[in-house]
Amino acid sequence: MPCFSIRSLLLGLILCSLSAICIGAALSGENAGVDCQIGTYRFSDGEIVDIAQSEGKTFRWRKFDGTTGVLHKKQDGSWTSTLGWTGHPDGHSASFTSCPTSEIEFDGKKADRIPFDVADAVFEGRSGIKLAGRLVLPKGTDSVPIVVLVHGAERESARESYSPQRLLPAENVGAFVYDKRGTGGSGGKYTQDFDTLADDAVAAMREAKRIAGTRCARIGYQGGSQGGWVAPLAATRAPVDFVIVSFGLAVSVIDEDQQEVALEMRLKGHSQAEISKALEVASAAEAVFESRFTKGFERFDAVRAKYRNEPWYKDLHGNYTHFILPYTAAEIREKGKDFILITGQTPFRYDPMPTLRAVEAPQLWILGEDDLEAPSAETSRRIKMLITEGKPITLALFPHAEHGMTEYEVAPDGERVSTRYAPGYFDMMRDFARNGQLSGTYGSSMVVKPKIVPPPPIEDRK
Repeated sequence: MPCFSIRSLLLGLILCSLSAICIGAALSGENAGVDCQIGTYRFSDGEIVDIAQSEGKTFRWRKFDGTTGVLHKKQDGSWTSTLGWTGHPDGHSASFTSCPTSEIEFDGKKADRIPFDVADAVFEGRSGIKLAGRLVLPKGTDSVPIVVLVHGAERESARESYSPQRLLPAENVGAFVYDKRGTGGSGGKYTQDFDTLADDAVAAMREAKRIAGTRCARIGYQGGSQGGWVAPLAATRAPVDFVIVSFGLAVSVIDEDQQEVALEMRLKGHSQAEISKALEVASAAEAVFESRFTKGFERFDAVRAKYRNEPWYKDLHGNYTHFILPYTAAEIREKGKDFILITGQTPFRYDPMPTLRAVEAPQLWILGEDDLEAPSAETSRRIKMLITEGKPITLALFPHAEHGMTEYEVAPDGERVSTRYAPGYFDMMRDFARNGQLSGTYGSSMVVKPKIVPPPPIEDRK
């Protein structure tokens, strides 16, 4: 699942081009028109492929093994694929029957659309705000685990953009997806206040249980990126059976920026002395953000003037430091009017560790070793410490995986371009949702398991 950080949101405001890439959420083949192809299909050998709307008139395909690409339509009506997010041909091809379609041909193999039991819902979040959600279950009457998908910092509709709402039900795990407040079909104003978002997540979990009724075998959260702060917090407010955090952080928002600055500078070959100077600039920039653009400009101007002519300065980036680095104080104040719409409620100093210690449900933390946006080294160290303390936490670290749990190649300009999801990533989430544990191997991930037996499901607790 793609990641969305403060960086991606601020970039949209600066460029005045914040646009939602809507990956369609047609689920049962009932939608007419161009999006009727959207859905999840199963081959005769059991393999599945999910088709989702991508940018323009393209579709993104995903398989449960993590392979993915973009389908581009040819003049003859067939579709050819490009690898991951690279734009390079990968040799895959597809064709659809006429809409509404229930069949796809992918690489010469036919697959049938998987039908799901789908229930749309409107429920109340914190302060009575109306939130739009959707429960997707495998067809039938059997009880299944349900994953409540807790969004990151993105501003588009999760109901339109989250493919796990189909990938998981295709593997016999239910999913509840909802638009965070101020996005998609939900009311209220967009916020990054973790406290408010955690209450909304609890409301979503309760709505999912209500709709599912006896079909709910167990229920928990999966939160990616910013959702890694929110999901554990929600789990301390109402009991759940599990919490899955994907490419999240066990440090504060301020720490995230500091760690990203240090990691990027280190990867570019700068010395510790130069990194320390870069962190001094970042600290001044962070203070401006933390003040909601009301103070700290004099310090920021002084430290920039002190270092801007040094060779390393051009490589200073960070999660959000670089957004204000080139601008004057007056320009930053003006841009801050837009920034506050996004960051105004962000708890920059929120310490997640007390929350993580308070969570009783088993947690699975899935981190990418090469994550630049949410550097994983300190978070990994802290999660291992909690495991040593006896907390029911499992840590999985995927080598050569970026934010979003994608593997990547390096373009000629030095930028990373994602090629696929890490093998084993989707399997890992499915298995943990089923029983709160992992078994076997998951790609090349390195797994650290808890030292205690996870607690029983909610319904079995006294």
